[in-house]
Amino acid sequence: MPLKKVNDLMYITADARPKLKTLLLSVTAFCLITLVGCAVGPDYHPPETKVPSTWDGQTAVTPVTPSKTTIDPVTLVEWWTAFNDPTLSYLVDMAVRANLDVRLAEARIRQARAARGVAGAPLWPELDASALYQRSQGSSEVSGGGAVATIGGLRNLWQAGLDATWEIDIFGGTRRNLEAATADLQAAVEDRRDVLITLVGDVGTNYINLRGFQKQIDIARENLKAQKHNADIIQKRHDAGFVGGLDVANAKAQVATTEATIPVFESSARAAIYNLGVLLGREPAALEKNLAKVAPIPPTPPEIPVGLPSELLRRRPDIRRAEAQIHAATARIGVATADLFPKFNLAGSYGFSAAEAFKLGRSTSNFWSWGPSVTWPIFAGGRFYFNIKVQDALQEQALLTYEKTVLTALKDVETALVAYAKQQATRKSLSEAVVNNRKAVDLAMQLYMAGKSDFLNVLIAQRSLFTSEDALAQSTIALDTNLIALYKALGGGWEKGEAAMAGKAKP
Repeated sequence: MPLKKVNDLMYITADARPKLKTLLLSVTAFCLITLVGCAVGPDYHPPETKVPSTWDGQTAVTPVTPSKTTIDPVTLVEWWTAFNDPTLSYLVDMAVRANLDVRLAEARIRQARAARGVAGAPLWPELDASALYQRSQGSSEVSGGGAVATIGGLRNLWQAGLDATWEIDIFGGTRRNLEAATADLQAAVEDRRDVLITLVGDVGTNYINLRGFQKQIDIARENLKAQKHNADIIQKRHDAGFVGGLDVANAKAQVATTEATIPVFESSARAAIYNLGVLLGREPAALEKNLAKVAPIPPTPPEIPVGLPSELLRRRPDIRRAEAQIHAATARIGVATADLFPKFNLAGSYGFSAAEAFKLGRSTSNFWSWGPSVTWPIFAGGRFYFNIKVQDALQEQALLTYEKTVLTALKDVETALVAYAKQQATRKSLSEAVVNNRKAVDLAMQLYMAGKSDFLNVLIAQRSLFTSEDALAQSTIALDTNLIALYKALGGGWEKGEAAMAGKAKP
């Protein structure tokens, strides 16, 4: 019988060539159908969102120098460097490398990437290997006369082989599932970026609060020092018989009241240090020695470019995450729709079966089979129809969530813009109040010492000075934290966070 050489590796008979050709054509046709086959369900299109052309928060207020916002293109990669504080920059760099929430988000990315691999696996044929040894005894039966007849004796069965199955994704159910898993992966990536924005914002806020509490402690101690000095003077005047005991009691009460505020500020400062320690993935007190040293509140930069509202949609990770979730929900409608259509499969097996192990592999012991199959659900009680409705509702929810996320983002920026501008006006007024209250304290003390005024005016002036200085410190804290809130609302910080993690193993 003539032989035909194929690729110098296998030989087939001439009679088998037509059958092989038919087989190859069938497999090729199935592959082409898979590649060009339709994918049922709606295709994803990015949502159209209308946003204002300008920020209302910039037109509703009059910027107060020396720090103002502009519509210049925003640069937020390392917004914390605008405060020109090396300690803050160091804390942010360490936080993005070691924070536990970031590491948790990275683990979710690895999970989503693995889930995408699982979703795409059915696009490939599945091959299973199996082996079997079985020893059996034939059955026995009782005849009508009561005699026992043995039907079979001891038997051995050895089997080894391969089974292959492949579901041809003609209607795109698997491809839609892979599309949804890819969108889930993108959502996980955006979630990590959102975590980074929150992280660097929290680090900045806690650091500003720490420096603010330290400033308030200094203010309280300076006022306490001046009040103790005045109380000593009053005590000496009382001992000399110039003033009564009421002035002494009022002076001491003022000292005690101011002194009582210091432990509160110290407690708040320590809590800020503990918060920073946890944000850096360390024990709460790990940064106590490094941050206990007093440093000034970082000043705000002269200009803060905020860009246009349209830029916000591409920059904020939470918006992009919501968009990816719409994409995933849309693709899953196609997954549910594909269940309405028939499923085509190719299945085949090849192996050896023999009563003796040494006979495995012989031509007389082999067996094989292959062929296509199709299954089509005819009636399932409406399960597939209602599943499509479920996915439609989930897509609608994802779209509404996206719209709400965009509106919330716009609101965050507008609120931060107004708060930042208004706080500058507040700080300017408080600065003037501090200057005038210091003058009032000096004049009140001079008049009291000259006997032209009572001590009550001195107490009022001292209390007003301490209150205005403390309010000025709080306003300075609020100004910086409002600026941080603006940076967060604009979606700044995640780019630097990703760059800082570039040296780590890819998640």
